Amino acid sequence: MGFGRTLLRAAGVGAGLGAAATSYALWEARQYTLRRVEVRVLPAGMRPLRVLHLSDIHMTPGQRRKQEWLRGLARLEPDLVIDTGDNLAHRASVPVVLDSLGGLLDRPGVFVHGSNDYFEPGFRNPLGYLLPDDGSRHTHVPELPWRDLTAGLTAAGWLDLTNRRGRLTVAETALAFAGVDDPHLEYDDLDAVAGPADAEADLRLGVAHAPYLRVLDRFAADGYDAIVAGHTHGGQVRLPWPGGSRAYATNCDLEPARARGLHRHPADSRPGDAGSAWLHVSAGLGTNPYTRIRVACRPEATLLTLQPR
Repeated sequence: MGFGRTLLRAAGVGAGLGAAATSYALWEARQYTLRRVEVRVLPAGMRPLRVLHLSDIHMTPGQRRKQEWLRGLARLEPDLVIDTGDNLAHRASVPVVLDSLGGLLDRPGVFVHGSNDYFEPGFRNPLGYLLPDDGSRHTHVPELPWRDLTAGLTAAGWLDLTNRRGRLTVAETALAFAGVDDPHLEYDDLDAVAGPADAEADLRLGVAHAPYLRVLDRFAADGYDAIVAGHTHGGQVRLPWPGGSRAYATNCDLEPARARGLHRHPADSRPGDAGSAWLHVSAGLGTNPYTRIRVACRPEATLLTLQPR
């Protein structure tokens, strides 16, 4: 009898701890955070350039707090906005996303799409995020209105980098871009953008949704100064580690140590090395709406201040 009571007590404690952990993870998924990062990547003598990196918004119409927070980013008045995809999570989200971007659409911007712009999300076991994912679950899933999203962003003047190159002059800085469609779905067409980066530009940027190594390798080898991506959610569920936290998954072939933040690519390279680039991976602002949890990985946007070398 005493043993039975002990088991019941232990089960109750375990259930309570599980409920507390879930409550915390749900709370953290709504703690929107602005990161600030400096990158010394501009030619000497140029004035700094402020770039707002948005990714993985995963918007649904009812996410009012996220919409208000995102709308408030216009107060930063960035020189450039880079959106690395997965803006949608509901078939009615396009007007909500465009409204939430608000004044940011008046700034120069570039974008690519991610898998969750193309396909409607479905329920997924939260632990499944820690397992390999090749995108095959999208084979028979209804499409989202990504064409309307493209039309809305391009109507605002943002540059569509879907398997294409582009140029912008922002605050007297000549920028050359190469972007690919979502590598997670193998929609990327590297042949369409391959070749040496524009040597006449002041800064050369590669843009992708998912930071697959084949894409990072190509952009770095072609001479892009920096690469901007999202998709990983920073690992989404990170565990405590000396000096911070550790990701255990990236949902692609990028190693977990570079699941978020600023790094070099290749990982062992240094600024100035031929065939190398800076890499910034955003942990993003959202999650699959059916698994709105984060642990030690708050949702984020990043203000990148590009400085002279």
